Amino acid sequence: MYLIQEILVSDEVFSKKFVCHIDKCKGACCWEGDYGAPVAEVEKEQIQNVYPAVKAYLSQEAIERIEKSGKTTYDNGYGGEVTPLMEDGSCAYLFKNDYGNAICSFQQAYQEAKIDFIKPISCQLYPLRVKSNKKSGFEAINYDEWDICSPACDLGEELSIPVFRFVKDAIVRKYGQEFYDEMERVYEHR
Repeated sequence: MYLIQEILVSDEVFSKKFVCHIDKCKGACCWEGDYGAPVAEVEKEQIQNVYPAVKAYLSQEAIERIEKSGKTTYDNGYGGEVTPLMEDGSCAYLFKNDYGNAICSFQQAYQEAKIDFIKPISCQLYPLRVKSNKKSGFEAINYDEWDICSPACDLGEELSIPVFRFVKDAIVRKYGQEFYDEMERVYEHR
């Protein structure tokens, strides 16, 4: 465990290798799991604001689900706001491309310059998960190992890319460039 700017960072964040291999997993992290993608408080309003642009990528069934359950929803199992799920357990904001790969409607709209919100930070950071306790001010970044990501681990090993470098943009978005630079120093000297 390392302490970087008052945030605990597990050793696996540096030691595990990871590069998403969507051709192999098809984006299963968007339809597997027990709850939707965690949504930060500040993201709730952003999702409300970009929904009209994102809606263009969604099926009628997904639109009905979102408009019935809300753009985000509280999940008791998770203990916070998450993206709503479809009946089959998939994120309501996903659609599939011609190859059967899950595509995030937020990210697609962002890449097409229709919105300025890339996606929930929890999605962009994955496979890193942030755990926090607001009462104690405790925050930790951990690597979430999941068998559906084994092709990503294999590709990461092949390319020798540590998971923190794979999610660099997300780390910089959440914590800033100085935090990421400190992670690089820890990695080089560990």
